[in-house]
Amino acid sequence: MDGWIRRSPVVFNRRPLKSEKRDHWEVPLCYEEEGPGPFLVDLSHVEKWDVQDHALHNIQPGGRDIPESPGACFLHEGMLITRLNGTQGQCWALGGEHHAFGETMPFTDITEALALFALIGRDILAVMEGVTSLDLASPLLVQPCLFQGPVLRVPSQVVVLGENGHGSCVLVACSRGYGQSMADALLEAGRGIGLSPAGEKAFSTWLQNESHTG
Repeated sequence: MDGWIRRSPVVFNRRPLKSEKRDHWEVPLCYEEEGPGPFLVDLSHVEKWDVQDHALHNIQPGGRDIPESPGACFLHEGMLITRLNGTQGQCWALGGEHHAFGETMPFTDITEALALFALIGRDILAVMEGVTSLDLASPLLVQPCLFQGPVLRVPSQVVVLGENGHGSCVLVACSRGYGQSMADALLEAGRGIGLSPAGEKAFSTWLQNESHTG
């Protein structure tokens, strides 16, 4: 099975300049002529885990508590832990680590089920205002925070990670089957600010900067 390939549901009309093989994924690290941003990055390859239990307070993925309130998130060393509702949470390995939660905890690997995008740049929240009615910019929110609702009429999870020297970062996750259409629609919505595809390095740079400032 060493020759098997896992493919993202998203294809950008750009040629990768550098890529990396990772757990049967071919992960583009950067594309030709990426420019200064803002960027749309395909993160569909990162590991995603769903956990459901009536006592989530007893479960500590990576030694960290799952947040108590729905919509609350915790980002630590590249691992995003979110609370969806009273009995469900999720973990996204944004930093690229490999985990095996399912062997010892009530976790389900949902990596293949979701397409995941990162939007990075100065005017990203303005772009999101054009594609969703979710109030992502409310001053009452504590970032990072999770929203569940439609993006371009597609049921989605939206996480506002925060802002640093590389701009704001918003994550959008939806069913894998909508991946390509969602990517195309987000690029169209951000055309006015020059939103363009970028490889994983653009996101890892933002994430590294966040770890230094957060």
